[in-house]
Amino acid sequence: MKLGQGGFGVVYKGMLVGDNGEDIPVAVKKFSRASTKGKQDFLQELSIINRLRHRHLVRLVGWCNKNGVLLLVYDLMPNGSLDQHLFNDSDMAILSWDRRYNIIIGVASALHYLHNEYDQMVVHRDLKASNVMLDSAFNARLGDFGLARALESNKTSYVELEGVTGTMGYIAPECFHTGKASRESDIYGFGATILETVCGRRPKCDIAGFQFLVDWVWKLHREGHIIDAVDPRLGGNFNEADAKRLLRLGLMCSHPTPNKRPKTDVILQILSRSVPPPDVPPFKPAFVMPAAEPSTESDSSRLHSAGFVSSYTASTSGG
Repeated sequence: MKLGQGGFGVVYKGMLVGDNGEDIPVAVKKFSRASTKGKQDFLQELSIINRLRHRHLVRLVGWCNKNGVLLLVYDLMPNGSLDQHLFNDSDMAILSWDRRYNIIIGVASALHYLHNEYDQMVVHRDLKASNVMLDSAFNARLGDFGLARALESNKTSYVELEGVTGTMGYIAPECFHTGKASRESDIYGFGATILETVCGRRPKCDIAGFQFLVDWVWKLHREGHIIDAVDPRLGGNFNEADAKRLLRLGLMCSHPTPNKRPKTDVILQILSRSVPPPDVPPFKPAFVMPAAEPSTESDSSRLHSAGFVSSYTASTSGG
């Protein structure tokens, strides 16, 4: 059974036989042999996910590299992705408020592990609702480490030489200038995921004259009506104080200036309600080009040759 498809290849549902003869459902990620980068992508993802162990990450069960067949085998997440529950399947029940809040906590916990608790800092580089998987109890499991990179101890970012990767609406503005992925750019993607989970709208959407969800939510915040951003399908069945907490946290994680975004330890404190939600400026601050230039001449020339844009303009219509 085919579960999904991407540039890497196809994901299928499969079965393994356990030690006691029981059937174990799995997701099998098959890399395309036709892809010139297939083996490189396979080895890159395997080298990272094979070493990671956390209750909020999708677990790697096994792998295959034989006769040109490249497979990664993961635990199957029976409740699919967060994206499916928010947008795609009308037969699914509306995701309750408590589940949404707990899912956000789970993703934050996974991100904290990647950024701080593993022996190397790992940047995920593709944090979005479709990569947040849900187990049988609707616990969040962060998946798809195809773009993830583990950084050496003396590095704080990763430069992608083939252009900016990711999905519009989740990509931090500085990435368009520097091509660098960092903890801060992961936090930006997390902020977009918070807002879409609370609002039930995609980060890039046409709403009230805005092209991006974050700009609309910031306008409501400025006008004192941020609670109006909550997904109307919930029918008012949510905790208003927690909704404001999440929306304000989502805005601060989406701050245009990287060093203004909260770190994961602070995020977890906010989500646990042990500290108050962050103070958010009434107007969305303007993005300022990062002062730091590429560290070497070769970095600079490679960024230029990769075609990185020199400016970034987000839609701020109406505010």
